[in-house]
Amino acid sequence: MGVEILEESGNRVVATMPVEGNRQAFGLLHGGASAAFAEALGSWAAILHAGPGTTVVGVDLNATHHRSATGGTVTGVATAIRLGRTLASHEIIISDDQGRRLCTARITNLIVRGE
Repeated sequence: MGVEILEESGNRVVATMPVEGNRQAFGLLHGGASAAFAEALGSWAAILHAGPGTTVVGVDLNATHHRSATGGTVTGVATAIRLGRTLASHEIIISDDQGRRLCTARITNLIVRGE
């Protein structure tokens, strides 16, 4: 997918992804690629929040696609909504090179502590 992490913490993860290689048959950024990108960012933020000795498992992901992209790079910003002991929720906003919002996603991850 070509994802590059630019900033990372439990509260916020910022990354980029090229549209090239992540297009559907009509040449548009694939909605599944946007959803996978959002899930990766939100899950990574949850792992960073949870800390060593934990695993995170996605229990809910939703994505609304607002507009399409045909080229360039998209940027995803995952921001914490709620960071708890057993659940972490993040909102992910994906935008194009001009800063236009392409997708809004939300993920909730279950935090599983090591036995």
